[in-house]
Order: sequence, then C-alpha cells, then structure tokens
Amino acid sequence: MVLPAASAFTRGFPNIVQAASSLRCARSFATTPLRLGVAAGDVFHAEGLTNGMKYVKLGSSDLVVSEVCLGTMTWGEQNSDEEAYQQLKLAVDEFGINFIDTAELYPVPAKAETSGRTDKAIAKWLKGRKREDIVLASKVAGRAAHLGHLRSSGEPTRVRKADIIESVDKSLQRLGTDYLDLLQVHWPDRYVPLFGGGIYDYEQERSDDIPFEEQLQALEEVIKAGKVRNIGLSNETPYGVMKFVTLAEQLGLPRVCSIQNSYSLLVRADFELGGLVEVCAPRNTNVGLLAYSPLAGGVLTGKYQDPNYDDSKSRLSFFKGYMGRYRNSFSEAAVKEYMQVAQEAGLTPTQLALAWCYTRPYVTSTIVGATTCDQLRDNIMAYNCPITEETTKAIQQVYRKYTDPTKSM
Repeated sequence: MVLPAASAFTRGFPNIVQAASSLRCARSFATTPLRLGVAAGDVFHAEGLTNGMKYVKLGSSDLVVSEVCLGTMTWGEQNSDEEAYQQLKLAVDEFGINFIDTAELYPVPAKAETSGRTDKAIAKWLKGRKREDIVLASKVAGRAAHLGHLRSSGEPTRVRKADIIESVDKSLQRLGTDYLDLLQVHWPDRYVPLFGGGIYDYEQERSDDIPFEEQLQALEEVIKAGKVRNIGLSNETPYGVMKFVTLAEQLGLPRVCSIQNSYSLLVRADFELGGLVEVCAPRNTNVGLLAYSPLAGGVLTGKYQDPNYDDSKSRLSFFKGYMGRYRNSFSEAAVKEYMQVAQEAGLTPTQLALAWCYTRPYVTSTIVGATTCDQLRDNIMAYNCPITEETTKAIQQVYRKYTDPTKSM
C-alpha cells in the first residue's frame, strides 16, 4: 500500500463553495504512519483527509479494518468492471480503505444473468495486490425461493451445511482467492421482519428453520478448512446475536465478531432502541456493527427533494420494493428536517448523514458505495466532518419527531 503525501484539503471538490464547506470538517485523533500490515490505532495519511483513515479492531476478531468500508453491490449492474476498478483504486490507494464487502448474490437486483459479476470484478483488481493488505468480506444468502440460481441443485437458498460450503467454494473461485477474512450470514434462515418489514408476525414463523447449532457447525468446518477466517451476521436481531454467541460459548464453536445491519439517520431505532446496542457492546458480546445504507439508498443526500432531479437511473428506481420505504411521506418529511440541520451546521446533507454514522461510538465501520468516483470521493471525504454537540442536539430533535419513519406506512 503506497502512502500518499499530505497535500491540499480541497482535492476532489468541484467548486470553491463546497471546498470551503469541507474545510470546516476536521477530526482529531493521534496519527501513526501506516506500514504494510495495520494495527488498531494506525492511520493512513490520505490526501484530502485531514487526519487520515483510522483503523480499528472488528469486534472480538483479530481483523483490523478501516473505519470506512467499500460497498460493491452495484458492480456488474450499474457499474462496469472498469468503473469498479477505478472505485477500488480510489478507495484503497488514495484513502487507505482496506475493507471490501461483497456477497454471493451481488450485483443487485439478484439475477441469474448477472450473478457473480461483482466478485469477478474484484478478482481482476485483486490479482495485482498483496492479498494480506485487504480485508475481504462476503455473505452467504439466507432463505430465499428466488435465488435458486446460486445453488447447483437449483433449490432455494438456505443456511444449511451444504449451502454454506457451496457458497464459500464458489465465492473463492470467483474472487480468485483461497480465503475470506469474514463470512457473514446475509439474513437469517428463520423468519424475521426484514428491510422495514414492520411488526413481528407470529403467523409467518416456520417449523423447518435451520438450527443455530447446525449453522455454527458448518461455519466451523469452513474455518477449519482454512477457507474462512472469521464469521459474522447480517440483518440480525438481538435474539439471533445472543443465540449465536451463547451457543458458540457452550459448544466450543466459532464466535461471530460482527453484525452488518442497516443504520442511518432514518433507520436507528432497530439498533439503538431494540436492544442491539447493549447486546453488541464490547463489555457484552463484543460484536462490531458494520453500518450499511448510511445514506438510506441516497435519500439522505437530499437529491430526491429536487423536483428537477432525474431519478430514472438511481438506486431507488432499481430497488423500488426494497428501498421504497425511504420515500414514504414520513421519511421524506424527516429528510427535509435533516437537510435543514445540515444547512445550519454548514454541511451538505451527505456530509451530515455520513459524518454522523462515522462518529457513532458503536459503529465499527460504515459501508459506503457509489455509482461514480465523484460520489465515492465525497462520501469518504465526509469522514473529515465533525458532529458538534449543537448539531447532535438538532439531530436528536428530529429523531424524537421521526423515530422510525421508514416503518410509518
């Protein structure tokens, strides 16, 4: 990993107004020059990041990851291989991001004809890198009837032993590597309300859930085979986290070190009020939060508030069912108020939303994705922006008014 020299802070901003706004963004922490192989507390001195990119331990694991993680789900659908390559070059070489997140079902929306393109794009870039410099995370799909194309049998995906082994083997082949640093269960095999699904519905419970023990035993097998270093969860609940952790301790099985859940100014209540903050705390289970959708599918950028904005190629147009909750009347009203908070703080809406995530004490790493390098640069540059006590109070006022807007339908 090459260390860029420190230089002007305004690189990447299209006009002096945006540059001036961003000059107000600065974070303070001790810096240590980064060398190959990072340790918690190390900092990559990046051009444009006043205090560099900081690295932290991921939960109870031995992984050390950048506080910003590169998301990849658009590669192979909205982005070409070349665009993916340029995003990787920007994130890793210019900003010191060492953490990349993918999934076996990517790109999204998941289709047989595009399946695996994201991993293959990463593989092309990875060939010219030192594998040990990158923390590579992937995900095995949970129960889904429409993802049969991911399995050689054509059957619906589950989190059975055979599914996990096949998923890992195929992922490694596509990625051109012999191990994953982190394998996550993308969503539970059992019923849980997913993606803004609302109130728990007892009638949707099923009798054939794959037992937690079986999942852990299968995950142990791929770890012992040297194919996976660490395991984590995604879209999980407090009950699920505690079951996985408790059973691992009781049975001497691998322990989950992370949880990748949606977390943003619009989606806070599940994690903060639902018990996950306490469950995942370092003194309890020490499960690190990887926050995905910090911009709520782009809604928190404020661009959809512009009547002249063309959203025909936007992420929301691709995922109307999944991300439609971000455009309901309550969510839109909340976004308008957060935009006002950003303006009063001298920040763009994007800077406010991302800087807020970056500075939450229980977020280990925030996953950012983009369809252009300019968007990605701006998203990473928000790492510089402080969230003052005054701004925090203003955010909390909006939060009290719109505590869980994506489910208010």
